Amino acid sequence: MGKTRNGQVKLPGRFEELVRLMPPRAITDDVHLDDTAEMIDRLMAIPRLTKGQALYLETLTQLVEVYESEHHAIDTGGVTGLDSLKYLLEQNQMSGTDLARLLGVHASMGSKILKGERRLTTDHLRKLADRFHVEPSLFL
Repeated sequence: MGKTRNGQVKLPGRFEELVRLMPPRAITDDVHLDDTAEMIDRLMAIPRLTKGQALYLETLTQLVEVYESEHHAIDTGGVTGLDSLKYLLEQNQMSGTDLARLLGVHASMGSKILKGERRLTTDHLRKLADRFHVEPSLFL
């Protein structure tokens, strides 16, 4: 098997071969979490995943999500949908104008949404969820 630029062994392309390398199983502690996260990082660094790699990545991601929701849950009780939207826009260097463009509305509407003067429609929620790869309910 070849090596990557940083000297690591290249990951196999087939799901079965990846399973032999690191069998996916329920994560039981933070050490296993770190090992799984490292494998996820290696997979995410691959420019074009094979179907097997994509399936394996999805499997590992789901295992991490379950463990983190049970052991490292973040209290989001005080976070509003508007807070989430503002955070995602900031992380993606997007402005109110960019938001308006994304939603297909007049430029001033983006700023009104961010000020809480206008509500998001169902169509807006779908567009935001697609753009940021999150559940639409995040913005409610």
